[in-house]
Amino acid sequence: MAYLCLSDGQVFEGQRIGYRGESAGELVFTTGMEGYLETLTDPSYYGQIVIQTFPIIGNYGVIPEDFEGKPALKGYVVRELCHTPSNFRSVSDLDAFLREHRIPGICGVDTRQLTRTLREMGVMNAAILDEVPENLDFLSGNLTEDAVKHVTVEEKAIYPAKGEKRFTVVLMDYGAKKNIIRSLQARGCEVVAVPALTPPDEVLSMHPDGVMLSNGPGDPAENTEAIRNLGEIIGKVPVFGICLGHQLTALAMGGETVKLKSGHRGGNQPVKDLLTGRTYITSQNHGYAVKSETLRGVGTERYVNANDGSCEGMDYPDKNCFTVQFHPEACSGPKDTGFLFDRFTDLMGGGSLA
Repeated sequence: MAYLCLSDGQVFEGQRIGYRGESAGELVFTTGMEGYLETLTDPSYYGQIVIQTFPIIGNYGVIPEDFEGKPALKGYVVRELCHTPSNFRSVSDLDAFLREHRIPGICGVDTRQLTRTLREMGVMNAAILDEVPENLDFLSGNLTEDAVKHVTVEEKAIYPAKGEKRFTVVLMDYGAKKNIIRSLQARGCEVVAVPALTPPDEVLSMHPDGVMLSNGPGDPAENTEAIRNLGEIIGKVPVFGICLGHQLTALAMGGETVKLKSGHRGGNQPVKDLLTGRTYITSQNHGYAVKSETLRGVGTERYVNANDGSCEGMDYPDKNCFTVQFHPEACSGPKDTGFLFDRFTDLMGGGSLA
């Protein structure tokens, strides 16, 4: 028996899965029907307890080749866990994976009601516990401080291009998903992944053809040193930012960010291109958004969320820089926007954003 205790006092009773420990974090939900392995290994979930809205999870087991990084989430909540996966690529079941990576979990809870609660009231802190405590004050405050420092690489790593090398790209790793690296490699890019706080002069001394800003967890505004560093890089080489990279770029350019009520997490987020009028289905995982109105005269809003109108992408033509909130490297997920990596290589090859 286990309990999911929310900071507003609600308690959901269920059964233990995964690691037999207790943990607390920010409770969020993701609507993906597949891709639970990518969710579990996405560093952007650092410090969070993740609810899967799809009712059964674990049916295709554990496939290491599909991992995006090291697991960083604090807990896992599902309606039903499959204990007998069926997939020729699977090496174990999901319960064993959770135990191996010390991720506490709970199943048998009403994930539909949990999701409705977060949609109506907004994300909140929660804990997976063995007993219901008398006082939940320990769930107040920010439980995901200094998130990027916990997930960035510790030292520089080089990933060779696939086939003929065309470009060298420095990847600022704020918690990068592996498929960002693979997407660049497939386009002839040698990728040099560096720690999040690598000084600007060191980055530029590598003479990159472009700089890639990765996804990552937490409140973008708390990354003051990374924001300051980007201010010295943007405009000197072509820059492409994804997710947290999009937010940090906006802050470096003098803009602002805001926390969303329940965030966007899943593989079915519609995004409209304001230039062409076309709508794409995208994969997303973020709790903050850029306030595009704070960047008027600095950049141009290119993409918006078709559901709530929030900013999904910015172009900075004068700086040879563009950023998106969604994941063009999504896997598992829609691949409608993979062309953005081609846009980046075009920019590194001398093209323009016009």
